[in-house]
Amino acid sequence: MIICSAHKIGKMFGGNAIFEELSLEIKEKERVGLVGRNGSGKTTLISLLAGEETPDSGQIHLKKGTTIGYLTQIPDYQDSSTAKDVLKSAFSSLLQMEGKMKKLEAEMAVEKHEDKLQKLIGEYGDLQDQYASNGGYEIESNIEKIVHGLNIQLLLNQSFSRLSGGEKTKVGLGLMLLKQPELLLLDEPTNHLDLMAVEWLGNFLREYSGTVLVISHDRYFLDEVVNKVIDLEDGELTTYHTNFTGFVKEKEEKLLREFQAFEEQQKKIKKMKESIKRLKDWANRANPPSASLHRRARNMERALERMEKLEKPIVNRKKMSLEMEASDRSGNDVLMLKDVFKQFDEKLLFEDVNINMTYQDRAAIIGENGTGKSTLLKMILKQFSPDRGEVVIGSNVKIGYLSQNIFSAVKDETVIEVFREDVKVTEGEARQILARFMFYGYAVFQKVSQLSGGERMRLRLSQLMYQDINLLILDEPTNHLDIDSREVLEEALEEFQGSILAVSHDRYFLNKLFEKIYWIEAKRIHCFEGDYNWAKEKMAELRESEVPLRKEKKKETPLRVKVPKKSSAIEKLERDSSLLMESITKLENRLLEVEDLELLQHLQQEKEELEQQWEKLFNQLENEKEGRL
Repeated sequence: MIICSAHKIGKMFGGNAIFEELSLEIKEKERVGLVGRNGSGKTTLISLLAGEETPDSGQIHLKKGTTIGYLTQIPDYQDSSTAKDVLKSAFSSLLQMEGKMKKLEAEMAVEKHEDKLQKLIGEYGDLQDQYASNGGYEIESNIEKIVHGLNIQLLLNQSFSRLSGGEKTKVGLGLMLLKQPELLLLDEPTNHLDLMAVEWLGNFLREYSGTVLVISHDRYFLDEVVNKVIDLEDGELTTYHTNFTGFVKEKEEKLLREFQAFEEQQKKIKKMKESIKRLKDWANRANPPSASLHRRARNMERALERMEKLEKPIVNRKKMSLEMEASDRSGNDVLMLKDVFKQFDEKLLFEDVNINMTYQDRAAIIGENGTGKSTLLKMILKQFSPDRGEVVIGSNVKIGYLSQNIFSAVKDETVIEVFREDVKVTEGEARQILARFMFYGYAVFQKVSQLSGGERMRLRLSQLMYQDINLLILDEPTNHLDIDSREVLEEALEEFQGSILAVSHDRYFLNKLFEKIYWIEAKRIHCFEGDYNWAKEKMAELRESEVPLRKEKKKETPLRVKVPKKSSAIEKLERDSSLLMESITKLENRLLEVEDLELLQHLQQEKEELEQQWEKLFNQLENEKEGRL
């Protein structure tokens, strides 16, 4: 059944048509990826489907009663509301029901009349059944599942109004996932997530019970999630019933077929024009001029006029032109971090960090948000100092830095003014260079503060290309870039002759360019000589190898020189304690085998409860033994 459709919709901004007469259909349970270049109108289209904006023409239809979740719909909350309160608001009706149940409990506790008490008990029972059947008793576990998946534990007790834009987006995404709308509309949901959260979200959406429409430039994420791709290009929509990799292949084949058809038609048109010319020439040379030949020529002209002309497909679209040349090569040792220790407000960020980059190394730093990836980069850039250890930059190393918050302090300066601050060229030369980065004509006089994230990234890349550098430090360089621009950046970095250090959550980018991964986990850094997939596999093995060590530590018992005779109470406590420990060990073994996230969390909760019981028994046992000594 169709859950959402659009029929010949159009939208204009500032007198310019974003698109006209677009039509699409989305069926229930489909996972749809909406793709297209930056500026093609994807965000406008998704906001129209969400009802945030109204089309200037055409109609949008939704299945009756359909609930919609839209990522940018982050409501405002009072200063007193924490992020946890915001997440809980997904269950507002259940929380109201819970309040009624508590009120009934209080009334039942003091009610002395049998008839009234029975009435209250009946009302309470009906309410409790309704509460249970709607998942009331799973509220906390559902919230915990989303919180751990998106890695937002540290935000829960903070005031929502004081969170950053990226943090609000993550909490807003969590709220929407908890509401479980029938139609989920996501616009670049991975931009503010770390690598592990991106992978978790991909798995979550793959199993999602509703319909999903997602805009994303993350190629692996699209492959994991979608089974249908809608391509918005040149104001037209084309649908492909496949994942992203299949879409790329099918689009190339379609483009090739269209180009071949265009070439064939052009040959046919050329032959017809030549025949018309010959017929007219023969007709005019005849004595007297041949009327029949003129008629044949005119009939062919009419046929040519009636022919539906194919438009020439654009095979090579305008792309950012990026060629990054390294300056004089650096020394062999480019960068060294030795036993680096860093903490903020007495909270340990990481310790014993050792990094060694040599000439032409391609290294990436990955880890969950908050583990200190950007802090490491800032120490290398001398913006922060380590509390202990040292950061050494090698000889003749010239650094070019691409940050996440590009030009955030720039207010009224134009594109060309900001460009020429770093690259000393004439205005004419600057305009030529900027045109290679798709800033054409009047676009160079736009204010930088009005640029999109992708446009700011292109501007910064244009500066880096013309600077004297041999070490590129990149902080999430593919964020806000469309897929075409990502591919251009990847090609340029492949050709770059210097060294590269990057922080990224783009798995495709990591696998394509980097052969050394520094993985921050548990306040330490692990180095893997290989791409991201290799590092992920080795990191999993490392975690597994540490589990038996933790088990052994739990099994250790202090040696006693004198062993007094045990009482029956001690024997019972020891027996119960031993049984509990066996159960805990079995659960730990199961945790290593299970992949389903919900089951993992359930088993982890069960393990923690058993560990609490074991600690209680152990303390009782110790007290009993001390009393016997």
